[in-house]
Amino acid sequence: MAKPGDALLFSVVRRDHRPWLLLLNAAVATTGGLLLPAALADAVDMALSGTFVLFTVVWLLLLAATEIVGDAIGIVLAASATSRATAWLRRKLSRKLLVLGHPSPFAAGDAVSRVTGDCGNAGGIAVTMITLVVTAVSSAGAVVALALLDWRLAAVFVVSVPLAGLLIRTHMRMTADDVLTYQEVSGEVSARLLDSVSGLRTIASAGIAGRETDRVLEPLPRLAAAGAGMWRTQAKMMWRAGLLLPAVEVAVLTAAGFGVMEGRLSTGDVLAALGYSALGMGIVGQMTQLTVLERTRASAGRIAEVLDTPIPKRPAPQPSNGVIELRDVHVGGALHGVSLMIPAGTFAAVVGSSGAGKSTLAAVLGGLSAVDSGEVRGHDAVGYAFERPALLGTTIGRSIGYGTDADEVQVRDAAVAAQVHDVLIRLPQGYETPVADAPLSGGEAQRIGLARAIIRDPDVLVLDDATASLDTVTEAKVDKALTTALPGRTRVVVTHRPATAARADLVVWLENGRVRGTGTHRELWNHEDYRAVFTGGE
Repeated sequence: MAKPGDALLFSVVRRDHRPWLLLLNAAVATTGGLLLPAALADAVDMALSGTFVLFTVVWLLLLAATEIVGDAIGIVLAASATSRATAWLRRKLSRKLLVLGHPSPFAAGDAVSRVTGDCGNAGGIAVTMITLVVTAVSSAGAVVALALLDWRLAAVFVVSVPLAGLLIRTHMRMTADDVLTYQEVSGEVSARLLDSVSGLRTIASAGIAGRETDRVLEPLPRLAAAGAGMWRTQAKMMWRAGLLLPAVEVAVLTAAGFGVMEGRLSTGDVLAALGYSALGMGIVGQMTQLTVLERTRASAGRIAEVLDTPIPKRPAPQPSNGVIELRDVHVGGALHGVSLMIPAGTFAAVVGSSGAGKSTLAAVLGGLSAVDSGEVRGHDAVGYAFERPALLGTTIGRSIGYGTDADEVQVRDAAVAAQVHDVLIRLPQGYETPVADAPLSGGEAQRIGLARAIIRDPDVLVLDDATASLDTVTEAKVDKALTTALPGRTRVVVTHRPATAARADLVVWLENGRVRGTGTHRELWNHEDYRAVFTGGE
């Protein structure tokens, strides 16, 4: 039965020429393998007759060499095809996850599991399919070879085919659900684990490591049940196949023995019959590959789920020259009917109590979050700095210039504007210090993230609590430097500090996802609820 990821697997095989080379190589090696038992039979008969035929010996050696060399080439081609297919899937999936944007409909750990494990599994589809196809062809060829030796041998062998087919069908049916469950629960565990690793300090300070461990490991019984189900199915199929193969060989050998007694077959033919019966049952011996196939299809289905996820409708970029305008914007349960206009060149502060929707509004203004309804204008050139920036890039300098073609001078100018240059030049290798080796505080990391936003020379700069770890004096210096570095630019700052709101030209006061009021800090300070945003009601 077709599954959602089957079309994707077909695309994986079709896009590269290496699977076809692998198939061609497998065809040559399989042909050699099918001819080998007959050549060995001729060699045995030659030895028993006491004669020497050079062609018989050379033919046997040539077939053996063909099979050995073919296997070696197949290993190289299989590794190349798998690695390229996996890389293609990972690029395709990563691009889609990035296009889906923030917040993603897929948890971070689950997304990582799909990019790493599922793409790795699905990337091996060509090798798995070719292995199964070649084995099936080899089995059919072995039956034909038995018939050429003696139709009675083929008739005895064919009796086992329905049993082999029943084994294969049962194995596929019993494995499918367990494999899919195993993949899904693995992704869930990865998501929970990544969440916990990200919040290690919080967990430790709260003293809830035991409870958090239980939360992360809660899906393990389901994972264990699915894994045990796969192993039980595998074991059941393997012992049945293990009994079927020798039973078939004994039956074929018995029939061949009667053929020798009646003079229809030679001693070498008996040896060939034994080899062909083993080749004929090769498809049963590939039970493990059938499990791999089901795991591959399940992984492809998880990848296809991401690729088929509709892209959220985001406002099309429109030239605004720094003007930001929102009209009746709704975003899930975070923003409700927000209408707002921020003139070009304005320094705007967004304030509100926890859960008011400040970060969501910043994400909408920065073009990082889609809206459910409403209209947003002002996404032409936006720089964005976060409270906890992820420093990407190999070195500190490259992290500041990440995603741009900025040279060293531009990187330094951005660092100076963000008030972090003096810190960076004291690092062991200055701007060339690897990010992993840079001992940075939270405030220093924030300023590097701010420099990364500045270097893009945006019309609009959105700071989502991006100076929260700075002291008031340093924040004021950064604010002054930004005014110098980006003159006349629109700045939107999410803040919880009254001093920052006091410096702003416009304050946007959010409450429960709605705009409670706008104006200057001095004007809004007359509202008791506004003061409570900063004083906690005291």
